[in-house]
Amino acid sequence: MTNKIKTLLVFGTRPEAIKMCPLVKRLQNNPLFEALTMVTAQHREMLDSVLELFEVKPDFDLNLMKPNQNLWNLSADILLKTKEIYEKVKPDLVLVHGDTTTAGISALSAFYAGIKIGHVEAGLRTFDKNYPFPEEINRVIVDSVSDLMFCPTDLAIQNIKNSGIKKGYYKTGNTVIDALMYVINNKEANLDFIGLEPNLKTILLTSHRRENFGKPLENICNAVKELVKNNKDIQVVYPVHPNPNVRNTVFPILGDVERVKLIKPLDYIPFCNLMKKAHIILTDSGGVQEEAPALGVPVFVLREETERPEAVEYGGVRLVGYDKERIITSVQTLLDDKKEYDKMSTAVNPYGDGRASEYIEKIIVDYFRPAR
Repeated sequence: MTNKIKTLLVFGTRPEAIKMCPLVKRLQNNPLFEALTMVTAQHREMLDSVLELFEVKPDFDLNLMKPNQNLWNLSADILLKTKEIYEKVKPDLVLVHGDTTTAGISALSAFYAGIKIGHVEAGLRTFDKNYPFPEEINRVIVDSVSDLMFCPTDLAIQNIKNSGIKKGYYKTGNTVIDALMYVINNKEANLDFIGLEPNLKTILLTSHRRENFGKPLENICNAVKELVKNNKDIQVVYPVHPNPNVRNTVFPILGDVERVKLIKPLDYIPFCNLMKKAHIILTDSGGVQEEAPALGVPVFVLREETERPEAVEYGGVRLVGYDKERIITSVQTLLDDKKEYDKMSTAVNPYGDGRASEYIEKIIVDYFRPAR
């Protein structure tokens, strides 16, 4: 080992970058670390704006995004390209995040290379290998090969224990709260381009997950269409993912609906500011389930299961799936009943105090530089 702890942080999508960049900055500012970054650019366009926000310049950019990319090609590319970088850099520790294909295959590659692995946002589970697909198996793989598992909550730690892993897990909170608090406290965004009506309640909608393609997304869009029709005091903003499977469903149903604003995906700063302005959020995103409760915004999750049940348990998040009538009834209840709304909006956020990166940094130092 070199005098410094040579750490390679690997990520490839916008959500990963949001959650990893606070940790990148933290380690780069610590003289005990040589902190390097490698991006696969699994999501090229949506990744770069986050790197710019946090002023992170990757040391290695694999630039693997291709049109109509499938999991076989992406996985093979990540496995072979990371092998080259690992052999060149010889890091003491590879840090990956969450449950993407980038995380799963990069961790597997590091395991093959005999490198220590740290998993940020470890221990999340739905216990259904097909939901979400392929994320559930990715996170199981990463936890299985990791030496250090940074778990956001007590439940995540319990999931690790239940899988038979006996050591290496730590409760740190989630780095997404670090990133969110940084943006909310330091970065304002002008949202005038959206054309929000100030006298209307804003419902923010995000839906892009693979398992919602087709009929589920149709149901979601039709539920929103009916909600807008029945409630003249609401407006819906939907940053639409560029994937044709999303756009080709969303625009035919919602494209001409009054008070529904279909916009391009937002950079992280305006998205955080829009979340803060929202009255209610409908989402199938994982990160939003963690971020919105920290802002006091009720969240309805457009999935049948979630690997983040803590906020559901605390009351700030509710699962509504993709059944049209269930979505309509759930949202309408909050629009009509202030007591129910207040109960969700004031629920405790279980995902940490915004210092997860600091805790992770200390755990890594203690692991590689134990007190003598």
